[in-house]
Amino acid sequence: MGLTAGLEAEEYDRTYSDVELVRRIVAYFRPHWRKVALVALMVSLVSLASTITPIVISRSIDLLGGNPQLQLLLAAAAVVTVLGALGWAFNFVQQRYAARAVGEVVLALREDAFQAVMRRDLSFFDQHAAGRIVSRVTSDTQDFATVVTLTVDLLSQLVLVVVISAVMLNQNVRLALITMTLGPIVIAIALAFRRLARHAMQLAQRSTASVNATIQETISGIAVAKNFRQEAAIYQDFQAINEQAYRVQVRRMMVFGSIFPLLNTVSGVGVAIIVYVGGLMAINQTISVGEWYLFVQGLTIFFYPLTSIASFWSQFQQGLAASERVFALIDDEPQVVQTAQEPVGRLRGAIEFEDVTFNYSTGRNTVLEAFSLTIPAGETLAIVGHTGAGKSSLVKLLMRFYEFQGGRLLIDGRDIRTLDLADYRRQLGLVPQAPFLFSGTVADNIRYGRPGASDAEVAVAARQLGDGSWLEDLPQGINTDVGERGARLSLGQRQLVALARVLLQDPAILLLDEATASIDPITEAQVQAALASVLSGRTSIIIAHRLSTVRAADRIIVLRNGQIIEEGNHDDLLAQDGHYAELYTTYFRHQSLDYQPWEAV
Repeated sequence: MGLTAGLEAEEYDRTYSDVELVRRIVAYFRPHWRKVALVALMVSLVSLASTITPIVISRSIDLLGGNPQLQLLLAAAAVVTVLGALGWAFNFVQQRYAARAVGEVVLALREDAFQAVMRRDLSFFDQHAAGRIVSRVTSDTQDFATVVTLTVDLLSQLVLVVVISAVMLNQNVRLALITMTLGPIVIAIALAFRRLARHAMQLAQRSTASVNATIQETISGIAVAKNFRQEAAIYQDFQAINEQAYRVQVRRMMVFGSIFPLLNTVSGVGVAIIVYVGGLMAINQTISVGEWYLFVQGLTIFFYPLTSIASFWSQFQQGLAASERVFALIDDEPQVVQTAQEPVGRLRGAIEFEDVTFNYSTGRNTVLEAFSLTIPAGETLAIVGHTGAGKSSLVKLLMRFYEFQGGRLLIDGRDIRTLDLADYRRQLGLVPQAPFLFSGTVADNIRYGRPGASDAEVAVAARQLGDGSWLEDLPQGINTDVGERGARLSLGQRQLVALARVLLQDPAILLLDEATASIDPITEAQVQAALASVLSGRTSIIIAHRLSTVRAADRIIVLRNGQIIEEGNHDDLLAQDGHYAELYTTYFRHQSLDYQPWEAV
């Protein structure tokens, strides 16, 4: 695997200038300006204490050289101790409030990133691996804290540079100019290093996201891997991704490891020059020994911030690259866009597709082409057809999970794109073929459809299915813990929980996407008994693989390649001896109680 193979930028990634990134970061700090102001004050005081200390020692050296006294030495030691204590106290306050401000900013940023993920439509999750998205919300927001912390340190170091420069200029202009001449060289090296550093950090973060995505996918599909005995193959795939991440990280460390020795060399040359020139001046008594000491110490104080800034450049670039990835996630626009947010009210459930054209992404085959269908309010419509005919696509468009490219979709005569989306979806009940359950109890998952429902209402919804007899098979009944993704329940039990969840929601439009395709006949009988009353009085669309569900429908439509080729009730469609009759013979007929295997001979 190549060093950068699979580490390309995501489709929604953007490039931001450093100025724009800093502006966005500052905007997050604006609500916490009081803490930031206090931190800035403490930074200035710490820098002031750090600068005064060598000045006091320098003056003490000169005084002690002319008139050595114990009292003078003790006084100097006391002043230095007090300055050290004050510096520690100021630094403690700075670190405490900086940590709070940074923590609150990261909290807000992570909330914004997670909210942005929630706004994305399903096409976004089809195109981007879950592990990569998780990496942006977790790892990259944490790396963002690094750039903020280093910005505070940068401020502290810059204040220190300004103060020490002023002191050195006041003491000796010649030595000060020699010292400050080397400053632009250090800054130029750091700036030249910036572009290379940003690219190396971007690759490193993408490699980390790839590792996270591989692990997440492996854990999600571990049962399939074990079933087909593919643990070794999965490990080899992970090993390749992990080795790529290792090489990328090594490259990053080599890039950033090269800057510090170079800057140390520059600062070392500067120290040598000051020691030599200052020593000659001290010998010639142009400056005092104390002033010479002050410049040597001042040079260390002067160069330390510059070399620190450059040596921290890796983390600084890491933070900027992380913030760039997070802001790209936040700024990405969803494809499903509402043109208005009109209140919905209680829906009657009339649905009309008018010449709808739809495909899942650019470049893929069109799923629906000028598709039209009218569903009166209260009708139960069954949709049948081979895989890929477009059955589930109709449901997804009704749910506004995807955006259609042409035509109109009307709900009670209103364009679906003008409705308040959250209000609209509250009146839709979707039961998929493979239901997803959250960690918690059966009751918690049923209540998910209506969080404010009482325990009694949850119990009533659960017992509407098969008179609640299915609950007796659970260890703690309705309070049984379902485990992660419902792993402690059978597939049929998970489907019953999903159905109960929708029953509690009491939707105006019910959408069953092959909801009984994966459950046993006994469980199906329980579901059918409940659905008989649930479907009454509301619009229902059923994608069915079971004969019992198809027969119960008011109307059946047959789809092929995104077009309606037949429609009618069960008996009429059989009489036409067309595509439905073929589907019936192939898939449905054996489910009939009247079916005898020898009839197919």
